[in-house]
Amino acid sequence: MEALLLRSNSEEETIALGVEFAERLRVGDVVALYGDLGAGKTEFIKGICAYFQVEDLVTSPTFTIINQYSGVAVDGSSLKIYHVDLYRIETAEELAGVGFDDMVFSHDAIKLIEWSEKAEHLLPTAHYSVRIMADDENDSHRTIEITAPMTDKQGHVS
Repeated sequence: MEALLLRSNSEEETIALGVEFAERLRVGDVVALYGDLGAGKTEFIKGICAYFQVEDLVTSPTFTIINQYSGVAVDGSSLKIYHVDLYRIETAEELAGVGFDDMVFSHDAIKLIEWSEKAEHLLPTAHYSVRIMADDENDSHRTIEITAPMTDKQGHVS
């Protein structure tokens, strides 16, 4: 599948791109985010959460590992969003200890996972991949590469 390449020149633009991306998300979806420290993963997630009308302050759960937010789905129903930060996770035991496996396969929430490379072996085959890369020349410019999961003819993720 071909990747969608986007450009951002500021934190505000990264948030706005997150809002635009969120339009395609459905309950049960997993979004794996990749990028160096400070690349803009949390800013992108702030945009996703803004789209779903999350009222909580959206911050990276570096120490709590998993934040749960309440949002509003497109149809007006309540929506659960898990925001996961695996930066401090070092072992499979730690991953299991925070309930990652149960969370990532829950069908009643959208899951947004920073530092996904630490749990690649546990991610469902069908997930969005978002890579955020800073330009070498200008630290405020970002390239955001989004790869969508495969879908069937009805548009369901396969």
